[in-house]
Amino acid sequence: MNLWELAPEVYRGMSAFQAAASQGLDPVIGELVKIRASQINKCAFCIDMHLTDARKMGESQLRLDLIAAWEEAPGLFTERERAALALTEAITLLTGGSPQGPFVPDEVYERAAKHFDETELARLIAQIVAINAWNRFQVATRAVPESLKGDGPR
Repeated sequence: MNLWELAPEVYRGMSAFQAAASQGLDPVIGELVKIRASQINKCAFCIDMHLTDARKMGESQLRLDLIAAWEEAPGLFTERERAALALTEAITLLTGGSPQGPFVPDEVYERAAKHFDETELARLIAQIVAINAWNRFQVATRAVPESLKGDGPR
């Protein structure tokens, strides 16, 4: 299914949301967040897209290789990046639940709040929510990664 052709207004809305979430957010952190959430959600389309975008931005292959294990790679990611990655995992997984339901653990939120002012934190949260929505659309419709189409690398 090509959801975007069938519901172009949804694509326009998501694109506007994505643009708003990205505005004023460090683009490196934005790509790290997109890659990590996409890994968790097993969205091959988005992993491929955002690894490609990160490489174009000059991101090192070592950092890209180790995003999934960022906690075990001390010194490779800044404390600010690590706080963003922790928040990404907490929002994406929402597994720290209680009888009242899932939530983002206070310590994860507070860690991020130490490294991002309120406006940046709001945009970071929006970026995480946006990539999770994109992931779900792409996974649900079985989107094929661009690198696997046509004569792309294998």
